[in-house]
Amino acid sequence: MFSHSEHIREIERVSRGLPTGRDDVVVQSWRRCLDQHRLDPTHACEAFILPDARLREHRQQSEDLVRIARSGLEHLFSQVAGQNYVLLLSNRQGVTVEFLGDPLFDNNLRKAGLYLGSEWSESRAGTCAVGACIETGEALTIHQTDHFDNTHTPLSCTAAPIYDTTGELTAVLDISLLSSPILKASQNLARHLVGATVRRIELANLMAQTRHEWVLRFSRSPDFLDVDPEAAISIDGSGRIIGMTHGGAQILARSVGADWREPANLIGQPVSKFLNLEVDGLPDLTRRRPTQDRLVFARDGNALFAHAIEPQLQRRVSAWTRSEIPKPIRRLGGDAPEIAALQAKVAKLARTALPILIQGETGSGKEHLARAIHEGSGLTGGFVAINCAAIPEQLIESELFGYMPGAFTGASPKGRKGLVEQAAGGTLFLDEIGDMPLGLQSRLLRVLAEKEVLPVGGHEPRPVAIRVVSASHRPLQELVAEGRFRQDLFYRLNAATLVLPPLRDRPDFDWLLARILERYARDGRSPTLAPLSLDLLKRHDWPGNIRELDNVLAVAVAICEGDVIEPSDLPDGFCFPAGNHTADRSPDKEEAQVTGQSKGEELRRMLSACNWNVSEAARRLGVDRSTVHRQIKRFGIMTQH
Repeated sequence: MFSHSEHIREIERVSRGLPTGRDDVVVQSWRRCLDQHRLDPTHACEAFILPDARLREHRQQSEDLVRIARSGLEHLFSQVAGQNYVLLLSNRQGVTVEFLGDPLFDNNLRKAGLYLGSEWSESRAGTCAVGACIETGEALTIHQTDHFDNTHTPLSCTAAPIYDTTGELTAVLDISLLSSPILKASQNLARHLVGATVRRIELANLMAQTRHEWVLRFSRSPDFLDVDPEAAISIDGSGRIIGMTHGGAQILARSVGADWREPANLIGQPVSKFLNLEVDGLPDLTRRRPTQDRLVFARDGNALFAHAIEPQLQRRVSAWTRSEIPKPIRRLGGDAPEIAALQAKVAKLARTALPILIQGETGSGKEHLARAIHEGSGLTGGFVAINCAAIPEQLIESELFGYMPGAFTGASPKGRKGLVEQAAGGTLFLDEIGDMPLGLQSRLLRVLAEKEVLPVGGHEPRPVAIRVVSASHRPLQELVAEGRFRQDLFYRLNAATLVLPPLRDRPDFDWLLARILERYARDGRSPTLAPLSLDLLKRHDWPGNIRELDNVLAVAVAICEGDVIEPSDLPDGFCFPAGNHTADRSPDKEEAQVTGQSKGEELRRMLSACNWNVSEAARRLGVDRSTVHRQIKRFGIMTQH
């Protein structure tokens, strides 16, 4: 066992320029830690986890990369399943913006820094795989006592850099173990798997970024050219290089004796400078020719098999018209611009497999929206809704995951399939997800990560394919900050977030009124609202939102003698005092004015605190920008300050 004091003495020998048996990449990193970062090997650099607010900023900046990389990460995680590996995707600053690990080891992983939000820059953590990879730009393994800081010496970490299409290092993929065999060579397979995953992530990013240009993919073997190429470049119509994977940059640089670390010397150059190829020759390298005949030569004589992918034709996509939005989604609201924009967003997301989080006040229609997403998705399975706040805590696990015969006293002798399995092939709607017990959140996280469910009392997990939509009237970000909701589960659930406006802010209020009244039309009756009744309803604050409006109209239609709903037909609290026909002088009106003034002043103070940045104010208030703009206009707030 390598002691702490021996580790410090070895670092001191390196500081004096004495030889050591360490890899050169480790020695150079130790020297940077001592000379540049001024780190003390005798002082512990414990794992640092960023505060939630800063982590959100880093994740938002890396949103596109995380989206493209996610399928590659999940595939890699499945390849090493059961071997206790943890996957970290870190940005250019060394901050972990995506994380995959066994939830059973969460406490140990967080303590070791193998967790979402951990910072692994070399200046912060000393010699580590992520930090050294950022410094060198190359794949490497930092194994146990290779780490500069003694706190991290139990870890074995392998990392590979991810480059963007311009050749700049943009992220690092790391695969780590809390404990591992003594030999560093034990991580050779991990290094190969990480490198292959990074190569595929870069290729997917290049294809997404330059889909309207030529893409030329390379392989040393014709058998793998079309299925798993080693490198790629993108070329514009004039034959100039406009993008590349890291492997592509190395091919180009090597062909002319240049340095791949200076991508500016590669981007913008004609492809003929690097390859014996002109842009007119690209059609000859498409799949119309046999793979073995698609051979190109670099200027240094290197022979490569190549596959050219033709540009996708650009089509001008117009904004969705209301008639193009699927009917289940169109039924959610009127044709006000803000509502139409929300419906178009919902229609696009419904066709994906992305998990969606719906935020909105109680009664604002979250379950109706979830059903519309399901109906617009094309999924063949059913829609299964679970109210996480309504199921007793002692029953929720068996309700969600089912149970085996005889799993507990009172269990059915045949066992029971859980609600998650019942949603297979369809949509699982988790309403009031913020009220799910912490212990059960871990179980749900495993279901989402591994796409399988283990019934209570069972030993063999069952595969399950579901689309997850969740909802909460409580701000989940605050619950995460309070430690009442798992951060990793939060990021699993809200790949996309939809915010339903409260009824008092709905610009299609009249449309909603008309639709609800239509439902209560029967026996030839078509109830309408008297002008004063409509005014009373519009001035109400609607804490119960659409559910409350539905109840009010149901009572009014039941009490109404004719087809016109008068103020006296509305429930208590809506009608003016007897003999008072002047709405402007009513106590209700005066109270509404006071309430409005109070809310207006509150909004003005929030805007002032945010330096009149509407986006920041909306974020702090937990609403969208359009709601803030409507309230500014409603309360007559002057924004020129």
